[in-house]
Amino acid sequence: MPFFTIQFSPLVKDKPMTRLYFEDAEVGTTNGAGPYPVSKEEIVQFAKQYDAMPSHIDEEAAARSILGGLTASAAHTFAIFISLTTKLRPGLHGIAGMGYDEVRLPNPVRPGDELYLEVTVLEKRVSKSKPDCGIVRSQIRLRNQRSEIVLQCMSSLLVARRPDAKTSA
Repeated sequence: MPFFTIQFSPLVKDKPMTRLYFEDAEVGTTNGAGPYPVSKEEIVQFAKQYDAMPSHIDEEAAARSILGGLTASAAHTFAIFISLTTKLRPGLHGIAGMGYDEVRLPNPVRPGDELYLEVTVLEKRVSKSKPDCGIVRSQIRLRNQRSEIVLQCMSSLLVARRPDAKTSA
């Protein structure tokens, strides 16, 4: 059982996803998804296509690097985070990502790691320019099986408002 105190949804294929509207997002709530297993083959394959640094594709060179072994690239780690956001159950009815701030990768992702996503709603407000949407700002943490943070950031997401709420502010 993971170390987390929040309930994580297993990755479920072919299950219809419940989507929450802006009005359903509650400040202070945390949702999660995972695990996402990371293999050596995936790290190398991703790096060969997008970030062919020796620390991501060559085990011997990686062993001599500052990280002391094969690691996933930052782009790969971010891609895993994005992939897990689609597995949140329930997830927000996102219209568009508006940006990520304060992106940090304090610990490397290594072959054999299992990653877990946790998303905590920090604030929300109705959009001034799009009254049928709201903006939800969240704290993102991607952790490995040892509870070490491998990616953290703040996200801003444009979220659909409930159809009957669009006329009320």
